[in-house]
Amino acid sequence: MDLRDRFWSAASPRVPVWLKVAYTAFVAVLVPVYWAAYGPANFLFFCDLALFFVLAAIWLESPLLASMPAVGTLAAHALWIADFVALACGGRLTGMTAYMFDTTYPLHLRALSLFHLWLPPLLLYLVWRLGYDRRAFLAWTVLAWCVLLVSYFVLPPPSSDPGSAARNINYVYGFSDTHPQMMMPSWAWLMMLMAGYPLLICAPVHLALRRWMPQAP
Repeated sequence: MDLRDRFWSAASPRVPVWLKVAYTAFVAVLVPVYWAAYGPANFLFFCDLALFFVLAAIWLESPLLASMPAVGTLAAHALWIADFVALACGGRLTGMTAYMFDTTYPLHLRALSLFHLWLPPLLLYLVWRLGYDRRAFLAWTVLAWCVLLVSYFVLPPPSSDPGSAARNINYVYGFSDTHPQMMMPSWAWLMMLMAGYPLLICAPVHLALRRWMPQAP
């Protein structure tokens, strides 16, 4: 490859500009709407947190910033989609997407939440274009532990009170927004999440991305 080819290879964006602009516009709409409806705590849900990592990743074209939400949320998004489909068909898995069928939530809020359907393909596309950074697994695990602790000790627990303010962030009290799980002590549930999330949710995705995706330098 001569110098001219190297110059154009470095100058050409690996993420199309139209995608950067379109995604930024979506986030610019979602953030104030979610902030007003759910409060700032809502952005600590892992899937919502991923939105900001993707925003930074597409502009900086950073393999690490793209890989972190991919390894950390692809499986969670898959669970969200499965639960959504199950509820739409009259069944039930976890009930975590019950709010999508709750008419007390405005239609535009539920429509914005459909990003769970298209964000996984976008994450895979970004990792394919930018390469998978193996540091993402450890980086996201440390971040997730910090967020889970904040969610448990600082943010609101489940509540039967009406209102759309975000609570039970990252399901640290169980899968219901109205009442905590009763299978075990709440601290045991938290410990189970902190151990199980990286091992059962993130690690399989990490291994798959290492196996099937181009690797970042």
